[in-house]
Amino acid sequence: MKIVIITGGSRGIGAAAAIACAESGMGVILTYNANPGRAEDVVRKIDACGGRAVALPLDVADIAAFPAFRADIVATLASTWGRADFDCLVNNAGHGLYSPIEAVTEAEFDGLYDVHLKGPFFLTQTLLPLMATNGHIVNIVSATSRVATAGVAPYACFKAGLEVLTRYQAKEFGPRRIRANAIAPGPIRTELGGGMSAEFETMLAGQIALGRVGEASEVGSVVASLLSDENRWINAQTIEVGGGYMI
Repeated sequence: MKIVIITGGSRGIGAAAAIACAESGMGVILTYNANPGRAEDVVRKIDACGGRAVALPLDVADIAAFPAFRADIVATLASTWGRADFDCLVNNAGHGLYSPIEAVTEAEFDGLYDVHLKGPFFLTQTLLPLMATNGHIVNIVSATSRVATAGVAPYACFKAGLEVLTRYQAKEFGPRRIRANAIAPGPIRTELGGGMSAEFETMLAGQIALGRVGEASEVGSVVASLLSDENRWINAQTIEVGGGYMI
């Protein structure tokens, strides 16, 4: 059985990915920051369908807490699956900010940087010694790094940085046969940044070839598929999951 760690797994794309991975036979460790109740809801859904999941607290912006989180992972792997290593890491946790460039504060900028680029960089570094040979890293990036959307400049910049980091991870971790890929969701109906207004959703749907925004489950299923052995020769790639966004 593969074991996958999914950051930000209590809602949205992270929760959908956790459920999809469990349905495909993986054991799941999902993290949450501020809402343990929602994380436990995801765990219950996975348990109800015969899977196995554990929820652990993690603030991806708090790098000083990563060694303690690694110790929690070690203990959870041993007690739940009788293992000392895990197979897959999905760097998904994040938050949105909709603000024009001239209005973004330094604190907002730093907060987005910490969660979307610095955090995944050092969390991967911290957990890498526990990752099994033939492991896989999936970084959730964004179509906003390709399609400029007013109001999300810092978010898009750091997601673009994470996309570049993905290729470097594939290159440097290749000797251990660890793959690294990125998934770039297009407009998806989630709570990120407070969700979409009906007007905004209609506007976005008009920019998508299939004529609607996507659902979190449609990204989650791609995460599970990419982590499977059937896709083991995909490496150092960015896969856009957006229904044909701005083509």
